[in-house]
Amino acid sequence: MSSGFDRVDEMTPKKLSKDQSHLVSVCLNGRNRKAMADPRMLLTDWLRHELGATGTHVGCEHGACGACTVLIDGVAQRACLTLAVQVDGRRLDTVEGLATSDGDLSDLQQAFKRHHALQCGFCTSGILMSCSDWLGRIEDRVPTEQEVRDMLSGHLCRCTGYTPIVAALMEVAQARFERRKEYLLSINDNKESSHA
Repeated sequence: MSSGFDRVDEMTPKKLSKDQSHLVSVCLNGRNRKAMADPRMLLTDWLRHELGATGTHVGCEHGACGACTVLIDGVAQRACLTLAVQVDGRRLDTVEGLATSDGDLSDLQQAFKRHHALQCGFCTSGILMSCSDWLGRIEDRVPTEQEVRDMLSGHLCRCTGYTPIVAALMEVAQARFERRKEYLLSINDNKESSHA
């Protein structure tokens, strides 16, 4: 049975020299980007200082506060616990990529605005990215308030008390579920009418 690798050396991680910078290439918010990174440079620093993606905030630098959360290949990850060289060749999504290219806010961002789910805004970008990932994973149902609070437990927000964040997330989850249900019903209706 094939292992999926053509050669044994493809399974071995590329060895990096600790004494030199390395070119890191990513697809950042749908655009190919590249910049140099020292082997021990954190992804947060690389995004902010090398690529200018300053929406990713640096909070605790221990992975506890969630302010630095980004999506790596569609999965929420703490950028302060990730080295920039680890994302070479990967897809990264940051808060800057949630809005449309015309600057229109996403449904999630609009709900945060509507519910006043941010005050100082420091934690907001990381929370939005975790919510974006999580909502994509539960699109076939509406979560309970407790599930939303459990998901948010990986984030520290000192201003809002979480209640408006929970309300915004519940609203978006419900709206997306209803849209998906209508879409699936329309597909089913189209299949039935084509067989008639």
